[in-house]
Amino acid sequence: MTLLLALLIVGCDNSGGSGTGTGTLGVSLTDAPACGFDAVNVTVSKVRVHQSGSATDHTPGWTDITLNSPRKINLLDLNDPTQPNLALDSLGDTPLEAGHYTQLRLVLVPNSNNPHSPLSNSVVLSGTTTEIALDTPSGIQTGIKLNHQFDVGSGQRVDLVLDFDACKSVVTRSNGTYALKPVIKVIPIVLNGIQGFVDTSLLASNVVVSAQANAEIVRATMPNTATGEFFLARLGASAYPAKYDVVITADGHAIAVIAAIPVASSTSITTISTSVVPFTLQTSTSQSLNGTVTLNPVDDGGTVLVAAKQTLNPGPAVTVKSLVATLITGNPIGNYSYALTLPVVAPSLGQYSTTLPITLTAAAQSAVAGVYTAEGSAQTDTTPYTIQTPSPSTVSIPATQNFTLTP
Repeated sequence: MTLLLALLIVGCDNSGGSGTGTGTLGVSLTDAPACGFDAVNVTVSKVRVHQSGSATDHTPGWTDITLNSPRKINLLDLNDPTQPNLALDSLGDTPLEAGHYTQLRLVLVPNSNNPHSPLSNSVVLSGTTTEIALDTPSGIQTGIKLNHQFDVGSGQRVDLVLDFDACKSVVTRSNGTYALKPVIKVIPIVLNGIQGFVDTSLLASNVVVSAQANAEIVRATMPNTATGEFFLARLGASAYPAKYDVVITADGHAIAVIAAIPVASSTSITTISTSVVPFTLQTSTSQSLNGTVTLNPVDDGGTVLVAAKQTLNPGPAVTVKSLVATLITGNPIGNYSYALTLPVVAPSLGQYSTTLPITLTAAAQSAVAGVYTAEGSAQTDTTPYTIQTPSPSTVSIPATQNFTLTP
């Protein structure tokens, strides 16, 4: 699943520049759901911060939050904000000189005994118990560089939340090995968002709930495994009020979409269902969408993302499924494969209402049943590749969509 970083400045002085006195920096870790894994483990040793975005590992002026001993963290324990810890794992805090800061680094411990246990960084495939080594880039010992600007005021506290998207950060190789390509973004620590319940009968079907804007996933979560409650927390819109479409997916079921859900502010929480009347999904047979993605120029070090999107009529466009494509090892280089399983039955749509329950219906969506748009995108260490979207096509078994992506 995916590696993300989030930042919120709480009550700090925004004057920037060099300050006098000290404030406090606190750092926590969270995660979005990961696809295809029961565990994604990373071992964190420290977080570093510097006022210069161009500072190197040996530049004076770093301030570190060093864990008492490196901590091995299963990121998938941090993807349910309904938990008492709100899906946050505190990495610690430190006094910090007041001023303007532009660079963070998350420092991981490499696998010293690779590929044998004990492993500092590893994955566990769904339905298994064996740890498999997660190859990490050479730079993790000096820190995964995260450029983000924030100010620390004298006597004030700044809280940073590192949101680690395990699904987008783990690259699968066709030879059975796995690599870490960190994906980190900045989200608020204060709680706003969208909350509700799915029927507990769905919980064995790999339920994922996402908040989307213009068919792009803003946040995703998994329901509480006992109650079915979900909380799409810390949405972090650029402006409020904001609106989102919530998409609920589960294996063997049609999707449900609740459209145009308002979130009024950075601290408001919108409820869309209750435990008394939770959302449920229609059952559905499935169909396959698969193919090959080729990077041109060729590159075996990329993160290739493939998404299947559906446009409701009437209704919004949404992402139904997405995954990181598997690197095809060997020659020719630069090829990645993917396979998505998609529902055949028409999606159900409900419009947001303050009056609950919100009614979901598929009656108007028969024309889009099984009709998807495949979209491919890629990012390497040095090159962003343009997004390619073939024309929408009705998916049948087998269905193939191949991509050649260029910068």
